[in-house]
Amino acid sequence: MKVIVDSHIPNIQGLIEPRAQVDYLEPGDITRDAVKDADALVVRTRTRCDAALLDGSNVRFIGSATIGTDHIDLSYCAAHGITVRNAPGCNAPAVAQWVFCAINAWMQARGITMPDGLTLGVVGAGHIGSIVARWAAQLGFTVLLNDPPRENRDGSFDDIFSSLDELQRRCDIITFHTPLTRDGRWPTWHLCNQAFLDGLARCRLILDAARGPIADNAALLGWHGDVALDCWENEPNISRPLLDKAIVATPHIAGYSREGKQRGTAMMLEALNEYFGWDIPVPTIAAPATGAAQVTLADIAASYDILADTAALKASPATFESQRNHYPHRPEYQ
Repeated sequence: MKVIVDSHIPNIQGLIEPRAQVDYLEPGDITRDAVKDADALVVRTRTRCDAALLDGSNVRFIGSATIGTDHIDLSYCAAHGITVRNAPGCNAPAVAQWVFCAINAWMQARGITMPDGLTLGVVGAGHIGSIVARWAAQLGFTVLLNDPPRENRDGSFDDIFSSLDELQRRCDIITFHTPLTRDGRWPTWHLCNQAFLDGLARCRLILDAARGPIADNAALLGWHGDVALDCWENEPNISRPLLDKAIVATPHIAGYSREGKQRGTAMMLEALNEYFGWDIPVPTIAAPATGAAQVTLADIAASYDILADTAALKASPATFESQRNHYPHRPEYQ
């Protein structure tokens, strides 16, 4: 049995080997030729798993040590009997940490001393959005949640969910935490587009730490407000003018905490055990995946120097991919 593992997935080396041959490859080396005799892949978002990669291969299991699956052709995999597992929520506290460090940097830059009086709109109330909303309420923000799929699933609760129109009217800050979808009743591709931006009444800051194409980057460039971006369209060849405009700009590393990566790896090991009937020891992660119970803005900001990462990307945007691949995983706020 052969397993191919993205070489940038931490804390996994040596654990699968007693049960299978393992090849650790750079994302660019995970090619059709490389995977043709593999039984399983363990990847990150940089590996597009579709017909171009998988046709004619022996692959029957794909694990993605990340929260999203938009890099995997799920329809193709279902049609060809390939089981897909991801790691939902593994890096949620780290992304929430990024969000509030970015908001704090913006507040300091704009001379805003307290969150009182600021309304934060959270689009997407999943693992990440729920932590962001809970922390924001503790910090003194007024919080509006928007999540039509969840609202439709759970029922309409006017005191919990708000429409996107209401966020446009009332919010000073809007942060996006949705999956990237192009079809269905509520597609999120370019959810933040020119029409959305034109409809903003008082918003001064937009954050995207979800997926780059959720926000139309060309539209953001022409918008009068501030932006804080971790996810970009056309990564790693990001818009240099938008990079210059961004008050916070990082190379898709919002979720790159030490604990988040450990959770992602642990969830992959659990998935491999379940699928293949293995008994790989799965490490226990001490930090809760639900994030810290009590927070202060000063403490969150002190836990991560987001402006250092911003300065590094602005100084060398051509090394976006290298900065991402070799990012020193920071500790989560606890």
